[in-house]
Amino acid sequence: MKNFIEEFKKFIMRGNVMDLAVGVIIGGAFQAIINSLVNDVIMPLISLITGGLDFSNLFIQFSGEKYATLAEAQAAGVAVFAYGNFITAVLNFLIIAFVIFMVVKAMNKLSEVRMKEKEEEEPVTKICPFCQSEISIKATRCPHCTSVLEKEA
Repeated sequence: MKNFIEEFKKFIMRGNVMDLAVGVIIGGAFQAIINSLVNDVIMPLISLITGGLDFSNLFIQFSGEKYATLAEAQAAGVAVFAYGNFITAVLNFLIIAFVIFMVVKAMNKLSEVRMKEKEEEEPVTKICPFCQSEISIKATRCPHCTSVLEKEA
């Protein structure tokens, strides 16, 4: 049993497991933000555009009775097909996917800028045309073969 506990501790303390745990926690917090964005900002705008359509109350009940809201139908214990909630979940997914795409795109752009900066750095060394040794760009004489170097324009 002691070996099992030690092995479990070793597994838990590995770096990638901790990174995954942090990612899951941040993802949960991010999902709460997206849910709020969808439910509190986007859905009311869609409702305004569609003339008051409320996706959360789009449902089909499987009894002959009529209910004004999904909450009433569920409180009555009626089986319902809540397709409005599904539409909301799909919108949440699309928004999360779009936001992640934009973050990855921004990070890739930043990475490209950094790579360009590295590529555009002026060289600090050059090759001696006589002995092919690498020397300082500022050298006027090769330290290896002692050849006099012409200044490059």
